[in-house]
Amino acid sequence: MTTIYTSKLFADRTESLKKEHKTLLTLKNEPLDITGNGVYQRYKNPVVTANHAPLTWRFDFNERSNPFLQERIGINATFNAGAMKWNGKYIMAVRVEGIDRKSFFAIAESPNGIDNFKFWEKPCVIPQTEEPDTNVYDMRLTQHEDGWIYGIFCTERKDAKAPKGDTSSAIANAGIVRSKDLVTWERLPDLISNTGQQRNVVIHPEFVNGKYALYTRPQDGFIDVGSGGGVGLGYIDDMTNPIVQDEHIIFGKKYHTIYELKNGLGPAPIKTKKGWLHLAHGVRNTAAGLRYTLYMFMTDLDDISKVTHVPAGHFMGPEGIERVGDVSNVLFSNGWIHDEDGTVFIYYASSDTRMHVAVSSVAQLVDYVMNTPEDTFISAGSVDAIIKQVEKNKAIQ
Repeated sequence: MTTIYTSKLFADRTESLKKEHKTLLTLKNEPLDITGNGVYQRYKNPVVTANHAPLTWRFDFNERSNPFLQERIGINATFNAGAMKWNGKYIMAVRVEGIDRKSFFAIAESPNGIDNFKFWEKPCVIPQTEEPDTNVYDMRLTQHEDGWIYGIFCTERKDAKAPKGDTSSAIANAGIVRSKDLVTWERLPDLISNTGQQRNVVIHPEFVNGKYALYTRPQDGFIDVGSGGGVGLGYIDDMTNPIVQDEHIIFGKKYHTIYELKNGLGPAPIKTKKGWLHLAHGVRNTAAGLRYTLYMFMTDLDDISKVTHVPAGHFMGPEGIERVGDVSNVLFSNGWIHDEDGTVFIYYASSDTRMHVAVSSVAQLVDYVMNTPEDTFISAGSVDAIIKQVEKNKAIQ
């Protein structure tokens, strides 16, 4: 009698799980507030969540070894994804975090960039160095002009110099892989930098004077940036021996701004006729904890170290459900796709929990970056900017 009951339970749960999963994966996404701000269009549904993870990752479908069809491997979150266009599909290299707190990378693809994202059959296999990665996360995907697709990610390992009993101190560095097909990954040595720990490292898509250019984010410690922080820029002769040279900060921290505490680049920049478009994150402290928002800036076409335009304030901040999650009040982006027709798909994570998309265009983003007033860094300057706009509008009435 027990066998009959278990068998029916297994069959019913199998059917229910597959039906729910298919409904989620094929759910059509819709734009929010059509009017919006004229810069980008948010979409109603997250594009990838923990529930998007394949059922075969989470459940053992062998009735003999899992008669109650229990979830054997739990997925906690899907966030901070790199992105690129590949074989006509919209691809994200998603940071998938299990309930064991370990993160790994997995490729999810969509036919249109806004919904129907499905993970590939298996997660990415990242070769290990002599010192294995304890945790990996936040991969940036970049198609470089040398013909390789580079994935640069944060590799975390326990701090060997931590006092006995300290089980949380860690060291962060930039791990580097490259691929031709997003399936087989070649592991290169970790980044070698003389400016401290490294996070949010991004490779520029073109050579600069015959060298590889890397945007860095040096910091003194694993959590606190200390005297470090800011978007750095350095150069590498050979990616198989990634020693970064001539590293310097091109966009630093600034008092009483959205990037007061720390800031770092998101995805690789987009090349336009007016300059290189950059998407970055800025962090400030509040009474409720750290607040992460996204901001934009532009650098010169011929001199990528020269910042030419910086709109005041954040480009995107967490709204509604985006403010709630494992690490609340956080937006983070390390992936966007510039489509052939000028459309830009901005993939961003909210509160270290789920992935979203916002859609814009190169024309809209260039206009935003070049024509939005810059920060004067004082309240009186903000008031002056509003008054100037009011007077400008009065003149055309």
